Amino acid sequence: MSGPRSPAIDVRGLVKRFGDKTVVDDFSIRVETGQIYGFLGPNGSGKTTTIRMLCGLLTPDAGEGRCLGLDIRTESAAIKRQVGYMTQKFSFWEDLSIAENLDFVARVYGLPERRRRVAAALDRLGLASRRAQLAGALSGGWKQRLALAACILHEPKLLLLDEPTAGVDPKARREFWDEIHRLAADGLTVLVSTHYMDEAERCHEIAYLAYGKLMAQGPVEAVIRRSGLHTRTIAAEGADLGHAAADLRGRPGVGMVAVFGSRLHVSGTDPQALDRTLAQALDRWTAGAGIRIERSEPTLEDVFIHLMSRSTDNMR
Repeated sequence: MSGPRSPAIDVRGLVKRFGDKTVVDDFSIRVETGQIYGFLGPNGSGKTTTIRMLCGLLTPDAGEGRCLGLDIRTESAAIKRQVGYMTQKFSFWEDLSIAENLDFVARVYGLPERRRRVAAALDRLGLASRRAQLAGALSGGWKQRLALAACILHEPKLLLLDEPTAGVDPKARREFWDEIHRLAADGLTVLVSTHYMDEAERCHEIAYLAYGKLMAQGPVEAVIRRSGLHTRTIAAEGADLGHAAADLRGRPGVGMVAVFGSRLHVSGTDPQALDRTLAQALDRWTAGAGIRIERSEPTLEDVFIHLMSRSTDNMR
């Protein structure tokens, strides 16, 4: 029987500064082999900088650790050879066909059995029937498939995805994530930064960064549970929920209010104060006629907004 696998990434105390700004401050994380690990946070929170340090693309100013068993400071070149990196912006040649793009990438890597590898990537990503189509004529979803095919062509052990589905339709996003899970099941470790909460929920674990600080990490259910948030849903068919939301904001126990169709989503960290405020609100709203208040689970989006409200922009 084989022993436990070493983690794909294990780093401690990473710090990165640009000038007098600390972009990442005392970051530590452990990612198991074959995990899909999501990075969430507002724009400018240090997600991309962190991911680049984890895989040797940037050298930290402080801290230490290993990626794929290699030291992130002294063996960064060896790490980079085992990484596939998919950027947010499509960065391949639009005047070349899909197959020509992949063949060019294979030549850059100096891959043996180049034709076999390109054919296998075309088949895996469902691109074989479009192999002669120019990349510039592809829709966002097909460009995404081409980019992913190019990233896995050299059979990396670690895949980095920087907001990979921005501007892609829901069907293409789902198909993309199905493929990511298949790759992870084969042992590929995936780091992905995203703003989409439904995508974050498809990760095995997530880390929430806010302006250089790690605010929360772990499986999605654990991050939600540890947030300390309590949520109530107000169902009120035909009611003026916009007015009701404005009435609740800023009152005791109310941390955030959001309208979803015919329902009002209200969250806070003090459940007793929250319930008292809602009971008082019912008395003001025409004796609460036709209005129901139900307990519900906070969402990852609730936690995202809650953590943002507790963080300070380090670029101000």
